[in-house]
Amino acid sequence: MRVTLVRHAEVDEKYHGCYNGHNDIGLSKKGSLQAKELAKELDALKFDAVLCSDLRRAKETLQHSLHAKDAFYTDKLREKSWGRHEGLSFDEIISQGEIEYLDFLQWIEALEGEPYKEFVKRVNEFFLEFLPSLKKESVLVITHAGIIRVLLSIINSTTLEKAFGIKVENGSLSILEIC
Repeated sequence: MRVTLVRHAEVDEKYHGCYNGHNDIGLSKKGSLQAKELAKELDALKFDAVLCSDLRRAKETLQHSLHAKDAFYTDKLREKSWGRHEGLSFDEIISQGEIEYLDFLQWIEALEGEPYKEFVKRVNEFFLEFLPSLKKESVLVITHAGIIRVLLSIINSTTLEKAFGIKVENGSLSILEIC
């Protein structure tokens, strides 16, 4: 199965570099332009299924595409929830003085919200169990950078820390073959 992954377009600058998680924020003006340009690229492609995160920034990324009318919106494609740390930057969280950064895994486990193992399990089940069960040849998925990075970690058998070092640009499109 060919999976075309799209990270949602850009959000307002005040959310850049923040743990946005389940915050239901929309696109910036630049993000809206990115979404319109992306729609042209997507509309030239054929998909057997279209799945999209149910968060506003993902839905707004897809809305200009002809594929939006066929989309299935799901919370399974949401970014990881960061609980009370959502909307905060790394520096803002550190300045609260409650959590110290020791290493990558310690940090993500220390933040509140969805437990990281549950997040990884959700991504694994969605992409390696649910999607193949659809028996489609070509699938479009509009989601978030964390979902894409975790998926890359799983299929490439790399550490989460290495996968989270990968730059996933807003509005970027990647094509993967998933068996």
